[in-house]
Amino acid sequence: MSKKAETIKLLILHESRDDAEQLMNLIRNSGRATRGQLIDSADTLLSALTGSQWDLMLLRPEAEGMSALECFNQAKKLDKDIPAILLIDENDSDEITDALLNGFEDAVPHDQDQRLMLVIQRELRNLNERRQRRVADFNLKEAEKRCRVLLDSSRDAITYVTDGMHTYANQAYLELFGYDDAEELEGMPIMDMVAPKDHDNFKNFLRAYSAGESDSNEFVCHGICTDGTEVQARMIFSNATYDGEPCTQILIRTNQADAQLAERLKEISSQDLLTGLFNRQHFNQELDRTLQWAATSSKTAVIFYIQLDNFTAIQSDVGMAAADMVISDVASLLKELLPETGLLARFGDEVFTVIIKEQSLEEGAALAEKIRASLEDHMSEVQERTIQVTASIGVTLISENSDNGQEVITRVHQASEQVREGKPLGNGIKVFDPASIKKIDANDTGAIVQDAIDRGLFKLLFQPVIDLRGGGGELYEAFLRMVDDNGKEVSPTSFLGAASQQELSEKIDRWVILQSIKLLADHRANGHDTKLIINITGESLRDQTLLPWLSVALKAARMPSDAIIFQFSESDATTYLKQAKEFTRGLKELHCKVSLSRFGCALNPFNNLKHLEVDYLKVDGSFTKDLASKESQDALKEMVASAHAQGKLTIASFVESANMLSTLWQIGVNYIQGYYLQAPTEKMNYDFSSDE
Repeated sequence: MSKKAETIKLLILHESRDDAEQLMNLIRNSGRATRGQLIDSADTLLSALTGSQWDLMLLRPEAEGMSALECFNQAKKLDKDIPAILLIDENDSDEITDALLNGFEDAVPHDQDQRLMLVIQRELRNLNERRQRRVADFNLKEAEKRCRVLLDSSRDAITYVTDGMHTYANQAYLELFGYDDAEELEGMPIMDMVAPKDHDNFKNFLRAYSAGESDSNEFVCHGICTDGTEVQARMIFSNATYDGEPCTQILIRTNQADAQLAERLKEISSQDLLTGLFNRQHFNQELDRTLQWAATSSKTAVIFYIQLDNFTAIQSDVGMAAADMVISDVASLLKELLPETGLLARFGDEVFTVIIKEQSLEEGAALAEKIRASLEDHMSEVQERTIQVTASIGVTLISENSDNGQEVITRVHQASEQVREGKPLGNGIKVFDPASIKKIDANDTGAIVQDAIDRGLFKLLFQPVIDLRGGGGELYEAFLRMVDDNGKEVSPTSFLGAASQQELSEKIDRWVILQSIKLLADHRANGHDTKLIINITGESLRDQTLLPWLSVALKAARMPSDAIIFQFSESDATTYLKQAKEFTRGLKELHCKVSLSRFGCALNPFNNLKHLEVDYLKVDGSFTKDLASKESQDALKEMVASAHAQGKLTIASFVESANMLSTLWQIGVNYIQGYYLQAPTEKMNYDFSSDE
């Protein structure tokens, strides 16, 4: 199953089942799948609270003989973190104040849908942040425990220093300096561990390191032990945290021969053997350090991506050995042109990268142009031949607002490629324009989706759907992804809402259908008896021209119609029930199958099935995720039994572990899919024979 937005689980206290369903539709229409349960008694509430995790409580002041305050207090009594919103009759400030005093997150008039939706979205964001913070706190504590064990057992002498004072020292550190107990070091300055003759140099190093101005994180000095003897020590500094507070970690190594060997090995591992420059691995490490430096010092640096033009042709012309000589010659020229503060590396076969600290974008662009011109004028003499190379150079700025290292590299590489877009032979520089970054957000998503349609930035992934009963044949579900300018996949949850608002959903659906049919036809031509589930949106359900268009597309593909299973969501079926009814009837005439996804979220999920000709019911993933709960197992078992009684096959998604399989088999589910079996991939390559 693709990583879709989580289903929102609601507990609702309401005197009207129809109005409660409308509340759920309000949230669904905002693009979030929703599953709800009505509170009709104290026992129902208690069973729900103890049996599952809930995301929100929407409570009328009183219904079913219970008050909203009783429901809210029961959740608090069980120490449940469930935001509760009171749905009042009128916008009464006194009633709202009382609700807030009683602990409700908010009180909203029940007929103010827009305001209610804003409050719901706010509380869901806050709830998600609280849950993420709890997970992060737990992971941090576990990581700190593991780190403490590693520190205590390390053979290297390690200490943590805050404001120049010891806050922690491991056993190896105590033994090195002759201390019996770590408490003896608490509050002692690190300066006391350094011989007096090195104090001035040590102070200067600490001052430069703290200001981010030191070229190295290492300092060699003479340490002084409790008995007055000295030991030559190499201190390696790094930023760390201890008990949640920022501090400095100092690792001390004393064997000079080993230290020199380690230094030499480090030097070799960071070096490109052909040019003697730093290699890609070392450059990436330095880039990360530069990003940290820029963030903490509020200073800037520039990065170059120097890509030699048409180098493949040079290799073909003069051979690999001679081409390597050209690379070495270019490396020597670049070293001459760059300031001493610049870090130059060979990033790839014909790519060099540069970092220069404390340089503005304008200064960087001027230096890049100087490098470009010098390369153009330079002649490399190789095997009595003169070879001229040019370069396409991308330039970008590293500042306190810069993203991670990979993102910076992507941007500067993109700028280098843009040189060649304007000049096919290259030989130019391009400064990356931050304004060109296309990010998906509420303001420009529609334009980005239209651009993706125009430029063909969509692709399909396929995930197997496995028959738990051992039936034959292959079944996959197709998932849509958009690819951004950096080559990263974007989930449909990020753009389908905007596509709907811009009336682009039908266009996207038709692309998905055509591409799916084409890829399925190619796959079946290789001897596979494969069927495919294709998802469509609610907008396509309303499109009266879709069925005639489908008929033509299927005939053109010359493929059995029953190899295609069209799938739409339960919430879309509820919203467009009349259109969905006509659509499923038309699909039956075309001999196509129909599946209803996210099934079971409605308060009465089987109501729609009276009107729809459906073959498969894909149960909402929240049931599978809660499978450890007896309540969820019983609810799923009842739902599956009812589906089978009506001749429907069931699919369980989000199967993430082997433990789920036996439970789902016992419940009677027909098909399963999830990351435990296989994540969505670009090829239909699952080995179905292994499941027979």
